Amino acid sequence: MAPNVVSPTPPWWQTAVVYQIYPRSFCDTSGNGIGDIEGIRSRLDHLEWLGVDALWMSPVFTSPMADHGYDVADYCDIDPLFGDLAAMDTLLADVHDRGMRVILDWVPNHTSDQHRWFMESRSSNDNPRRDWYYWREGTSDKPPNNWQAVFPAGPAWTFDEASGEWYLHLFTPDQPDLNWNNPDVRAAMADTLRFWLDRGVDGFRMDVVHMIGKDPTLPDLLSGPGSPLLEYDEPSTHQHLREIRRVLDAYDGDRCSVGEVYLLEPDVVATYYGNDDELHMSFNFMSVWTGWDADAWRRVVKGAQDAFDPVGGWPTWVLSNHDLPRHRQRFGGDAAIARAAVLLLLCLRGTPFMYAGEELGLVDAEVAPDQIQDPSGSRDGCRAPIPWEPGHGHGWPAAKNWLPFPPEAALRNAQTQRVDPASIAWLYKDVLAERRGSSALQRGSQELLEGLCDGILAWRRSYEDDERIIVINMTNEDVEIDLAEPTMIRMSSVASHQNGNEDHAFDGGIPANSGMILVPRR
Repeated sequence: MAPNVVSPTPPWWQTAVVYQIYPRSFCDTSGNGIGDIEGIRSRLDHLEWLGVDALWMSPVFTSPMADHGYDVADYCDIDPLFGDLAAMDTLLADVHDRGMRVILDWVPNHTSDQHRWFMESRSSNDNPRRDWYYWREGTSDKPPNNWQAVFPAGPAWTFDEASGEWYLHLFTPDQPDLNWNNPDVRAAMADTLRFWLDRGVDGFRMDVVHMIGKDPTLPDLLSGPGSPLLEYDEPSTHQHLREIRRVLDAYDGDRCSVGEVYLLEPDVVATYYGNDDELHMSFNFMSVWTGWDADAWRRVVKGAQDAFDPVGGWPTWVLSNHDLPRHRQRFGGDAAIARAAVLLLLCLRGTPFMYAGEELGLVDAEVAPDQIQDPSGSRDGCRAPIPWEPGHGHGWPAAKNWLPFPPEAALRNAQTQRVDPASIAWLYKDVLAERRGSSALQRGSQELLEGLCDGILAWRRSYEDDERIIVINMTNEDVEIDLAEPTMIRMSSVASHQNGNEDHAFDGGIPANSGMILVPRR
């Protein structure tokens, strides 16, 4: 198999590193204990210092916040909790002035039950917007099919007493599913994209986008009662994605889409790229379900190459996000592993997505039962506020925030880490700088290196005369390897900036739970 090599003039998103911001938890400037748009703008210096290329904002649209913004009541306005359209326009301008991009979180599968479309749809059985959602006749004791909601536990249907029919919601009853079989729905949702594209947004992360196409008959799952989220692959979705792609392609500036396609088979995920006429990128969620194990990671990397390369699909890599425990937490909390994971995320072929706070080495907050905010009951820990300063309040002005801070906030905060060249924040900064300066790391081919040593994950990135070899020891023991070629150490997860980044000869030794970026000796 010949790995793909990016063209000399790739679109910006193929060489970018994207930084995910969960706005509620990023930075508060109003004093209400909830992050806001002005808070994001006030911390752009931090993102520029790190060296990321784009920021992805989880939803900031008008919402009753039943699912913290993923229940949208107006796609074309900003919720007052976060600011207003003027604040968003100012943020866009400031981000662009710094040479960075903005990706918004777009939620196409469902709206809030407080969206005017659903309120009209619900108002009567013959309302013109009735068919904008999935309504089915039936008795109140028997849902129309065996689909279960992702959360909370129970049927993916709610019986509406007033109209005597059921409506579909793959998530909470506050989030009714849109009927994308209706062309008026597709046209209206395309207009919501244009609204933000006209304001200068550079792309969209598309929430559970693989679920927008549904068989109009809504048949039972053959596997029995359950959520269709992990197994539903409806052909009509691909036609909808081609229409969405045409909307994006009508704008200049390489506006991009990245899909949350929550299917765990890379071959299936690869079909969502189409013939370069559907998604630009799709998350490969195998990376967030893989532990700190070299053999497992080798299978994940090879699986992505085998699935995406033949169709020209551009890979993505993510270790943490707002839906799952942070990767340092999943990997056992070990600080050395968290540092080695920096190289894993940022040096594989594809577009890396960092989650705010990764660069501080955060683990999840401990959230008491009476503090739980998440309707699923499980995601609050990874959504804890970002600590910016070491002192009381950690840079947040409120006496109490919407969630407690993560552990070690007095040490794992941005101010403390930025003045410590040995910190994990500096390691991220150094690896990001190395990536930016290397055509091999940004756009080069990728070759997995086999047979070096048990517990070693290694790969070679090459582009023209630029080459990097990345080696990660995923064991608790120091190991020796033989690369059969003279190399120099460009960077190590054990020590990066504090050594001045001066290349020195690689003697084959790799400390436990560490990684290195190597270059050929010229």
